[in-house]
Amino acid sequence: MTHELLTIGRISVDIYPNDIGVDLEDVTSFGKYLGGSPSNVAVAAARHGRRSGVITRTGDDAFGTYLHRELRKFNVDDSFVSPVKEWPTAVTFCAIKPETDEFPLYFYGRTPTAPDLQIKAGELDLDAVREAGIFWSTVTGLCQEPSREAHLAAHQARPRTGLAPGQFTILDLDYRPMFWASEEEAREQVARILPHVSVAIGNDKECAVAVGEGTPDEQADRLLAAGVEIAVVKLGPEGVMAKTRTERVVSAPVPVETVNGLGAGDSFGGAFCHGLLSGWPLADILDYANAAGAIVASRLSCADAMPTPEEVISLLAERGRLRPGQFATEGAAL
Repeated sequence: MTHELLTIGRISVDIYPNDIGVDLEDVTSFGKYLGGSPSNVAVAAARHGRRSGVITRTGDDAFGTYLHRELRKFNVDDSFVSPVKEWPTAVTFCAIKPETDEFPLYFYGRTPTAPDLQIKAGELDLDAVREAGIFWSTVTGLCQEPSREAHLAAHQARPRTGLAPGQFTILDLDYRPMFWASEEEAREQVARILPHVSVAIGNDKECAVAVGEGTPDEQADRLLAAGVEIAVVKLGPEGVMAKTRTERVVSAPVPVETVNGLGAGDSFGGAFCHGLLSGWPLADILDYANAAGAIVASRLSCADAMPTPEEVISLLAERGRLRPGQFATEGAAL
């Protein structure tokens, strides 16, 4: 199997409240979902018809069994997901308070480490990494050994200069301070990976950690100067900007009533991959990905909430942002 998208890194069980608008201590019931950003991105792309897989680790426990079952349910290849006996599957709780735009996360089972940070370089199928249409990793996967060296080994096996037309290597700048000793440490590790990356995606804070403070254009220019071919800077309420050496595109946000903002970025990522693989113009990719992210923000869960192409196209049409025949409803072959 050649994957159109292969991701590496975090996976967890998301325990999300059924009670909306209250603090975690006041929640009376919860739902259980697959979580973890790279795993969610693989699910999101699979919903758009892409052949997706994930490289990660779970605990050797019931929650690990559950995550395998969920990946298969979403048509994500779990061949590179294996158990780590020493550490339990990580669990993430959150509170959902859309009225105040608060979605605090509480990570359990990540101290001193987690199974998905135990990926070892020698365990990687480097042929699968090299052959994937898109290889997607995150900054969080660089926070600890042996995951750090595994990520570096994967990227070294897939040099940016060796990519075939239509292949991309994406780094999600996904900086989470609780996993790092300092921003400087994270910046140092990002600098090791950027030379292998063709696309970088992050918000202003994540870009600042990666390449320093500045305006979105300055941050995008620094990413391009580091060798990235497409720099995507999320602008919050102003939408998202993408910049290449010859093009600058801004996509306005797609307004929805937010229920849970936590999975929107992963939905954006999966839809962005679908657009890249389809060969769409950059402006079309951003609009489509924006709409996909908005749909998940309007729903409770993350992985289970990932939209189909039909749902994305419908939302764009409702907002008057779809040109006839602009998008295909099925994934084009790589």
